[in-house]
Amino acid sequence: MKPTAFTPARVVWIEPDAPPKPAWGQPCNGCGVCCLLEPCPVGIVLSRRRRGACVALRWVATERRYRCGVLHDPGALLSWGDGRIGRWLTARAQPWLARWIAAGSGCDCDAAVENPSPS
Repeated sequence: MKPTAFTPARVVWIEPDAPPKPAWGQPCNGCGVCCLLEPCPVGIVLSRRRRGACVALRWVATERRYRCGVLHDPGALLSWGDGRIGRWLTARAQPWLARWIAAGSGCDCDAAVENPSPS
């Protein structure tokens, strides 16, 4: 997500209580900026798009942070039939999914974040 000199500014609406975006490489704090800008490989499959907010992104008000729904609430995203197949598949796929979305590898979003001026 490296911006170039030709990348236009984009507005992304973030929950007011979300934590500030950490610096590149710092531990993820659930700010949501990366997933609101564009989906990861798993999000591309679920969202059926390469740009814009990921459909799997979830705001967890009790934690005051964003979480990936594929890892945080997979049953809501990956359910088939009576739900047993989805639970079985999700339990086996979660380590693979966590690796595919780079969970635990630190912030990899270098987008510049600016708060709007109060009007």
